[in-house]
This record gives sequence, structure tokens and C-alpha cells, in this order.
Amino acid sequence: MNSTKATAHRAGALYFAFMIVAIIREFVFPAFMAPGDATATASNISAAVPMYRIGILMSFTTLVMFIFLVSILHKLFRDVDKGHALLMVLLVSVGVAISLANLINEFAPLILLSGADYWSAFTKPQLDAQVLGFLRLHSSGATVATVFWGLWLFPFGILVIRSGFLPRIFGVLLMVAGFAYLVSSVTAIGLPEYRQIVSRIMMPLYFGEVPIIFWLLIKGANVPEPQTRSSLVG
Repeated sequence: MNSTKATAHRAGALYFAFMIVAIIREFVFPAFMAPGDATATASNISAAVPMYRIGILMSFTTLVMFIFLVSILHKLFRDVDKGHALLMVLLVSVGVAISLANLINEFAPLILLSGADYWSAFTKPQLDAQVLGFLRLHSSGATVATVFWGLWLFPFGILVIRSGFLPRIFGVLLMVAGFAYLVSSVTAIGLPEYRQIVSRIMMPLYFGEVPIIFWLLIKGANVPEPQTRSSLVG
């Protein structure tokens, strides 16, 4: 198999696995935070600590997978445009760094609800309020990271368009998805009162990232196989 095609298949397999884990983490796991209700939020976590910890572990896993994914994509596209391939890696690296640091805010509720003696100086409502505060802080940190989840899709899309071995439409769809992520995250930061409505409008555009995942997984790359010696002689 052509090395470029093999690399494309590896990227597709890891991209698909990344997508599945991310979907499970985002949509299958329970939402522990009850907006505006600190007591309910703390109770949700206390009642399902193992599940809460598994959620943190899955978030960590997706970030590690993302690092390996972008390294494979860099290998796939570095001969197309070294500058854009490097920019793609840098943007993902910044987003991953922010997200890894942001995981600390998810660990904080476990410490606050541990029942350790040194927390006896605080009343339960005060501890519950801090738990909700840290989860709100985590949500804000995730919004900042989403800016980079949108930005990296632009150099990725340009590389796909220029590659010659992937359908150009996929590059366009990637940039459309990147635009949607950016609009949603910037709105959440600058105009939070419009966050939900803008997110609902942008939601269908997020799926612009999906077609290339299945193309890489199933088709790989449209690179001609090298001719064998016998075919050259014949």
C-alpha cells in the first residue's frame, strides 16, 4: 500500500476513535452540573464519584488522542505545505494545553467534597457553592479551548484543498465547521446572553468535520499506486 494512503488510513482510524470517545463523553455521560443549583450539583457528584472520575479520564484520553492525531495529519500533509501543517499542529497544541490545565477545575469538586477535616471551616452550602463555581470555571475554560478547536480546522481545510489526494469539498466543509466553532465560542465569551441561540444555529455546521473522517478511514487518499517492475517492462 502507498505510504501516503497508509498514513491517511491511520489518521482516519484514530480520528474515528477520537470522535466516538468524544461523543460518548459529551452526550452519554450524565451532566453533573445543575445550573444555578449548587446543592444539586454537589449531590450529583457525590452520588456518582466513580462515573465522574471516568468522565475526567475520558476527557484526558481524547486530548492525548488529539495529540497523536495531529502528528499523523502533519506527516500526511507536510509535503503539501509545511507552513500550514506546522500551524495546524501549533493550534491544536495550544488548545490541548488549555484543556489539560482546565481539567484541574474538574478535580476541584472531588477535593472539596472529600470530607477532609480541613474543610470543616466551611459550611456545606459554602462548599457546594465552590463546587458549582469550579464547574462553571471549567465550562468557561472549555469555551476558550473551543476557539482553537475552530482555528485549527482552517489550515487543515487549506491543506486538504491543496493536497490533490483528497476531495477539495472536504476542505471547504472543514473551514465551515471551523467558522461555526469560532462564532459559537466568541459569542459565548463576548455575548453570553446569545450563546444558546447562536450555538443552536451553528450546530449543523459542526458536522462539516465528519465527512473527511469516514473518507480517511475507508478510502484513505487518492494516490496512484507505484507501478511494479513488471508493468514497466510490459
